[in-house]
Amino acid sequence: MSEHLFIEDKHVVMAFPPAASPAGTEDYVSLKGAKYVTVILQLDNATTVTGTTVTLKQATDVAATGEKALAFSTVYVNADTAASDAFTKTAVTSSTFDTATTDNKNLLYVICVDASTLDTANDFDCFRVDVTGGANSVAAGIYVLSGQRYAVGGTPVVSAITD
Repeated sequence: MSEHLFIEDKHVVMAFPPAASPAGTEDYVSLKGAKYVTVILQLDNATTVTGTTVTLKQATDVAATGEKALAFSTVYVNADTAASDAFTKTAVTSSTFDTATTDNKNLLYVICVDASTLDTANDFDCFRVDVTGGANSVAAGIYVLSGQRYAVGGTPVVSAITD
C-alpha cells in the first residue's frame, strides 16, 4: 500500500482570507481537474452575533459567467470547537444556510460537493462558496479539491484558479 501526504493527494486553495462580515466576493475554483471539492469554513464569533449566510454558487468560468446557486443537502457543523472536535451532520433545504449566532464561540463548517452535481449539461464547471452578512464575526474559507483527474505524483497539473 502506498502512503501519501495530505498535500500530495489534495489541492488546497484559499476561498477567502479571514474577514469580518465577508462581502460575497469569495474566489471561484475550476473543477475541471477534480471530482470533489470540500469547503472548510472557520468562524470566530464575538458578541451580539448575527448569522452569516452561506450559499454555494456555480458558473461556467472562474470569472463568474452565468453564476447561479448550487443546491446541496448537507453541512457538517462543529458549533463549539473549544468544547468538542465532533461534527453534526445537518440538513440544508436548498442552496443556503445561516451560521449559528452563539456568542463567543469558534465554529467549523464543512461542505462536501461532488463536481457531477454542477449543471454540466450547460457547461458549469466552476464553483465558489458565497459568505455574506453577519455581524461581529470573522470568517475564513479553504477549498480542498480531491479526486484529481490530472495529476503527476499527487501534484495537480491543472490550475484550479484559472480556466
